[in-house]
Amino acid sequence: MPKITFMGAGSTVFAKNVLGDCMLTPSLEESVIALYDIDAKRLDESYLMLSAINNNLGGKARIEKYCGVENRKDALRGANYVVNAIQVGGYDPCTITDFEIPKKYGLKQTIADTLGIGGIFRALRTIPVMMDFAHDMEEVCPNAWFLNYTNPMAMLTGAIQRYTGVKTVGLCHSVQGCTKGLMKRVGMGDMYDDAVQWKIAGINHQAWLLEVTKDGKDLYPEIKRRAAEITEKHDDMVRLEIMKRFGYYVTESSEHNAEYMPFFIKDKYPELVDRFNIPLDEYPRRCIKQIADWEKRRDELTKDPTLSHTRTTEYASYIMEAMETNKPFKIGGNVLNNGLITNLPRNACVEVPCLVDASGVTPCYIGDLPEQCAAMNRTNINVQLLTIEAAMTLKKDRIYQAAMMDPHLQSELSIDDIVAMCDDLIVAHKGWIPEFK
Repeated sequence: MPKITFMGAGSTVFAKNVLGDCMLTPSLEESVIALYDIDAKRLDESYLMLSAINNNLGGKARIEKYCGVENRKDALRGANYVVNAIQVGGYDPCTITDFEIPKKYGLKQTIADTLGIGGIFRALRTIPVMMDFAHDMEEVCPNAWFLNYTNPMAMLTGAIQRYTGVKTVGLCHSVQGCTKGLMKRVGMGDMYDDAVQWKIAGINHQAWLLEVTKDGKDLYPEIKRRAAEITEKHDDMVRLEIMKRFGYYVTESSEHNAEYMPFFIKDKYPELVDRFNIPLDEYPRRCIKQIADWEKRRDELTKDPTLSHTRTTEYASYIMEAMETNKPFKIGGNVLNNGLITNLPRNACVEVPCLVDASGVTPCYIGDLPEQCAAMNRTNINVQLLTIEAAMTLKKDRIYQAAMMDPHLQSELSIDDIVAMCDDLIVAHKGWIPEFK
């Protein structure tokens, strides 16, 4: 009977997906499920929702809840699996800060949770909290697997992998749906089935669809031919442009990738935003919408005694199932490189195919990425590694250097403005990040 601890259980809808999946999985249905959050109200709402699902599935799981830092070790004690879905600082004040201060310097962003100045400061306020989790795990559940879903994925997962002994893999939604979404976009959706094989590798949110075949036939030429014929405006224009110029499609959405590169959001060429249909300030809008939607859905999810669940494609329950049953399952996982992708730094966190079974997560060797793809990844890895170093050394210069190496910031701001903007953000984040020297 495994124990599954969910950190950030106030993320109610996501908790429903992951833990509902677990309750529908025979090898996990009798688990102890420990819900942990620092927000008592949201924690209670998730507890009510999951208890209803559990009751309707025969009450096989045992659900517990733990609130507050003082109860964190008890939530983790004896866990076999720890799922992480926290967001430090939330929409208000931290996401607002991540967008509004850069605007004063003329910097435009879309999502700001993975790279760029928003990704850097999200990492700086989240890494210390996750290090606390990891140190607790080393004490009270040293053999548990840590399944991280929180962004910035490569920075957070990489920090835990490099600086703790916790067994960690990072998981992202963008891998599973990449190939299917691309084929649907170019009018080949009816061809997608289990016979379609694909291979993805790179870094989180910028992993490359290296191969896509069906019955041994390479589908890329037809995909590219059809993509070139699309003339109407749509919401994935950046990724199709990247595929055109670099030869390969990337996993994460166009609104994300628009701010990972220096080509698309440029003050000198404002027409590019319209040309590539880039939704500036998209993440704050999503946050506002999600808050409003939750107000409408709260009763539906927390007060419905007949609430049910259908298993999703989220990797977490399939990973746990593979480890419990020793039936192998393949995922796209974020792991420490250590030579898996030979033309990326060994200390980078990379996203590669992994085999999961009772022995754990075994990543696959990739070799060299196409050089242009590796070159693009390296521009992002520079920022990731310097941000991790900033968080672990508390050296303010490393924050400046991480920002200076960011492709979007380099293309838009002077070195003086980058430093000044970092200083403003450091002041605004007082209490959310450690003291830097």
